[in-house]
Amino acid sequence: MRKMLVAAAACFCAAALLCLPAGAAEEEEAKKYKTKEVMKEAFKGPLLKKVAGGEASDEDKKKLHDMLVAMSKNEAPKGDAESWKKLTSALVKASKAAVDGDEGAGDMLKKAANCKACHSAHKP
Repeated sequence: MRKMLVAAAACFCAAALLCLPAGAAEEEEAKKYKTKEVMKEAFKGPLLKKVAGGEASDEDKKKLHDMLVAMSKNEAPKGDAESWKKLTSALVKASKAAVDGDEGAGDMLKKAANCKACHSAHKP
């Protein structure tokens, strides 16, 4: 019985250690893009407009989604964290719909990418 408990504990520790690098890589991926970079490349640049307009390649859609996921994991520059989470979650959901090829994704992106809503509450 004691050997089984020791073996179970060893297996549990091994599994925890194996999962640790994956979590670190995921967190590193989240820090890939800073909010300022996303604003410049996706919102001020043509990326979001191309995806919302249905003119983007699959690679562009994936890049936008990755950028918005990263931005959603960044801290809000100013304002309420719950508001930041709500607004960025809507962007992530819309970009995921675009990646998945949903018909209404363009309209979702246009609605979620409301500059004034975010900037009023979160732009420093």
